[in-house]
Amino acid sequence: MRYLVALYRCIVVALALACTYSGWLNGLGRAWIPLETQAAFAMAVVMLWAAAAALLKGIEPPAWLKGFVTLYVLIGALAVWFFYGSAGMMDGLRVWYIPLGLITRILLPGMAFLDFFFFDPHRRFAWHFTLSWMAYLPIYLTFVLVRAAVWPTSGSGIAAGSGPGSSGSPFPYAGIDIKALGWERLTVNAAEYLVVCFALGLALFLIDRILPKRTALSV
Repeated sequence: MRYLVALYRCIVVALALACTYSGWLNGLGRAWIPLETQAAFAMAVVMLWAAAAALLKGIEPPAWLKGFVTLYVLIGALAVWFFYGSAGMMDGLRVWYIPLGLITRILLPGMAFLDFFFFDPHRRFAWHFTLSWMAYLPIYLTFVLVRAAVWPTSGSGIAAGSGPGSSGSPFPYAGIDIKALGWERLTVNAAEYLVVCFALGLALFLIDRILPKRTALSV
């Protein structure tokens, strides 16, 4: 079973790296700005570690780290769904004949969650993980805002055009475009995003607690 788990995790690594295709091969610094791209890269690193651990019976990634990357891959996919819907999901760049939008929005988050559900040992999450996982969200928001202020024409690496999320705008999502929203609305949005992050983290924590310590497929 551990060989199949290792193979599955290697497929997840390949899909996660596919989501960072533009950043690696085209040298576009702005391609690393969207949250889903950063989360995909983190998932690739952690899942490669997990694949090696499954294959060699080594030490698995810490529970906090595995939960963190799983959570943010889910959040990144939700962000794209919320702000862009299904627009462009089946168009544009393809990796191994699979549309990159499909990988980012469905395949990668789905496979990451299934790995957590079936292959990870459970009852490892502490209650405070749901709070510490949230810390990256304000860090990310600060990064985007500072970058936009310093380099307003830098683009965000998602799509062509001039609006939020386009190559001409420094904001990857309309919900954090301070120029259009103003500080008051942005503050409200940021609070809402933190609530969503906490809710998803809490859901992962509860699932981890409800499931048996080891399933039939756990490695």
